[in-house]
Amino acid sequence: MSSPTPAASQTVSVQVAEPGAIGLFGLAMVTLVASSQKLGITTGTSLILPWAIFLGATAQLAAGVYDFKRNNIFGGTAFLAYAMFWYAVAMTWMVQLGIFGEKAAAIADPKQLGFGFLGYLIFTIYMTVGSMGTNKVLFIIFFLIDLLFIGLSSNVLMGSHFGHTLAAYSELLISIFSFYGSAAVVLNHHYNKPILNVGKPFGPYIGRYDEM
Repeated sequence: MSSPTPAASQTVSVQVAEPGAIGLFGLAMVTLVASSQKLGITTGTSLILPWAIFLGATAQLAAGVYDFKRNNIFGGTAFLAYAMFWYAVAMTWMVQLGIFGEKAAAIADPKQLGFGFLGYLIFTIYMTVGSMGTNKVLFIIFFLIDLLFIGLSSNVLMGSHFGHTLAAYSELLISIFSFYGSAAVVLNHHYNKPILNVGKPFGPYIGRYDEM
């Protein structure tokens, strides 16, 4: 009696749409709201929390996961790392607001947050080098994030008023360029032609994607 023929193996390819639009939109929204507080237009952090958790963190988390599914290590790493940043910042604000108890708020040392900002500055510097291989809009966003973390870390660790001002205006500019980048992803892919120009990579630094 002959053995049954094994079933032929099948490979299923699942196409994943470009997730950068929702990731950049999340970044644009949270930095817009957060910059309003740094600029003195609004006060407090309690109503920044929802935007930090749902837009800054969760939207970028989803974008990062799907970028990894597209085998985009740069995009996946960037979105997931900044998603975790906004989760951490949101929890920091919750500690300071006393949500985890008055004792936790009383013993909180802001300089620990400053060292977190310093670590993200290091991360963003080498990601800025990587962004040179994508497009100029993303490079500008990463460069502005560098300025943001320089401002935040110097303000928290050294009490620099200039650092606070630098962080405020760079965060607002991050929002503006992220809105533009998100719109470029949506419209350029939707119409399958360059509606919004994002700029070519820098010379020999050509990465996985040279346009949105």
